[in-house]
Amino acid sequence: MSERYRPFKTIILKNESVKHNWFILDAAGKTLGRFASEVTKILRGKHKPAFTPHADGGDGVVIINADKIHVTGAKEAQKLYRYYTGHIGGLREVPYRTMLARKPEYIIEHAVKGMMPKSRLAKQQLRRLRIFAGTEHDQVAQKPIKANI
Repeated sequence: MSERYRPFKTIILKNESVKHNWFILDAAGKTLGRFASEVTKILRGKHKPAFTPHADGGDGVVIINADKIHVTGAKEAQKLYRYYTGHIGGLREVPYRTMLARKPEYIIEHAVKGMMPKSRLAKQQLRRLRIFAGTEHDQVAQKPIKANI
């Protein structure tokens, strides 16, 4: 094969040339981990053929029905969300069922954030994640496209 003939070109994205689309995903009846991994893939841009790890080529995601997400096995009874208040002995544990009743958006946000890389780019990509507990959302200006996962 000659040096001049190169049929395949590697596409490297530049931040200026990227157009971010928005997708709307329904979390009703979905399994938490599997759903969060698909959301992470869209936020990072891995669903596009021109994925570039160092460029922000991901799309925005609007999630509705966050209160209807499911977990498998005994996780509903055993899963805990921990946080520290900053005071001595201030470790707090909130069970999954309580968190689902109080802040169902946090459950999906926590799962997606844990699957993202720990970098400045990932924090920038996470800003395009919008989660709503019910079926109503206020992101009509972004013109989200309904997607099935």
